[in-house]
Amino acid sequence: MKILVGFSRIFVAALFLFSGFIKLNDPLGFSYKLQEYFSEGVLNMEFLIPFALLIAVFLVIFEVVLGITLLLGYLPKFTVWSLLLMIVFFTFLTFYSAYFNKVTDCGCFGDALPLTPWESFTKDVILLVLVLVLFFGRKYITPVLPVSSHKWIVFVSFSACLAFAYHVLMHLPTFDFRAYKIGTNIEKGMTVPEGAPGAEFEYFWKFEVDGEEKVIKTSGDYPQVTGKYIGVETEMINEGYIPPIHDFAIEKNGKDYTTEFLEKENVILIIMYNLSKSEGEGMSAIKGLTDKAMSQGYDVIGLTASSPQDVSKKKQQYDLNFDFYSTDETALKTILRSNPGIVQLKKGTIVEKLHWNDSDKLPLEKVERSKPKINERLKTQLDSVMKLDQAGRNNGDISWKEQVAVDSTNTLFIEKIFKEYGYPGRTLVGEETSKAAWLVIQHSNKIGEYLPLIKEAGEKGELSLTSVAMMEDRYLMEQNKEQLYGTQGKTLYAGQKNEISFIWPIKDVDSVNKRREKVGFNKTVEEYCKLLLGTGYKVYTLDEVNQLIGKTN
Repeated sequence: MKILVGFSRIFVAALFLFSGFIKLNDPLGFSYKLQEYFSEGVLNMEFLIPFALLIAVFLVIFEVVLGITLLLGYLPKFTVWSLLLMIVFFTFLTFYSAYFNKVTDCGCFGDALPLTPWESFTKDVILLVLVLVLFFGRKYITPVLPVSSHKWIVFVSFSACLAFAYHVLMHLPTFDFRAYKIGTNIEKGMTVPEGAPGAEFEYFWKFEVDGEEKVIKTSGDYPQVTGKYIGVETEMINEGYIPPIHDFAIEKNGKDYTTEFLEKENVILIIMYNLSKSEGEGMSAIKGLTDKAMSQGYDVIGLTASSPQDVSKKKQQYDLNFDFYSTDETALKTILRSNPGIVQLKKGTIVEKLHWNDSDKLPLEKVERSKPKINERLKTQLDSVMKLDQAGRNNGDISWKEQVAVDSTNTLFIEKIFKEYGYPGRTLVGEETSKAAWLVIQHSNKIGEYLPLIKEAGEKGELSLTSVAMMEDRYLMEQNKEQLYGTQGKTLYAGQKNEISFIWPIKDVDSVNKRREKVGFNKTVEEYCKLLLGTGYKVYTLDEVNQLIGKTN
């Protein structure tokens, strides 16, 4: 019995220390697993979910301390009772998960050693037997060091565990056992090797034969049975090969951009699995990092599982200038234990991962900006639309009545493009074609509806700021308000021969040329007026223009 207790003591202590340290290295990951257990579909204890991280830290530190006290022989009665209660609870939990197929991985050893539910249950049964040996033979658990030193060793161990847990929570796990560790090529991680076993299923076919229900099992072939077919059920007997990375995708508006970003040379991913839970201080740190990264030539995108409404709210709140794409929440939690956090990719290979607390440690050398991948099919379509938009305006190829009909058709097409791609700008269709959608909206009655989208495209560099300024001026003129940049002129006719041409009234006209220069115009309003109308620039107020309009109507 003494030998058996000695073996059990070393084995159980080593297992608790190993298991505890693995989870202590990643308490946030263990808290995700606890949340899964607390969910409605498993233990239905959702009131504990907000406390999952606190519970996780307590459990893993307690697990490590129990391993240490068992090795030391310190407080043997308390130690074996604690071990017994813990192992009984976890044996029940793993059996429940395995039998009802609730949780596919217990998280006992974190990501270092994934176990199936039945493997976890078997492990806990073995541990339970060994802990029972310790429980009934606890008189053989004798101290290995002077008793007076035990409490200090336990205290130092507890303090060290607490400090280590705090460190990994404020930064990232020291040891990364996940599929997305530094050095991993994501595309290769998603590849299924040639010849890898596929999933296997059994099919249970139901027939009515001579008034009785009969079930026939096959591997997929339809059975040769004389009778009335009722239905079929399938059961997976072997899930086959599953690549290490199988749930990663970068999507937006129903379109997959995964390959496009994995092929780029320099990409910064901002991981925010849930924007409502993102730390405000972290969002401010990310703002500075992303602005610098974009100025240095990096492609910067955000990955989140949050709704477009939440994305829009956070972008506005923190003035974030990069685009967001959708990715599975579980995948994002696996990639990085920080919300928000930073991942640097180089042609799909993870070269750096950082907690937002360490955002200033990311070296951002100036790199060559990636060339946009042009959507040639869309570019061709928009080039055609742009040609049709000008057909009755500059070329006279069609009548004005025909042009109005063409404008209406073009507007409907562009609205569909907006829904699928957002604004089709320089990145998507190139510099020349980036103005196509702008032209169509400029010549429609939808300027007010799409002006925010046009402004956003200008802020992102997808459309020239001069084009944005012209549309904003046109919208203001249509609303009978003063324009900002002096881009819109007006001609009024009094009879058949008399006409008055002028630049529409400008708000704060004394500083208009500074505003024009800021958005990229290379001519002053005076020079522009001469070019557009062939006359000198004359300042008009709204009241004066309204009087002129009244006289000419």
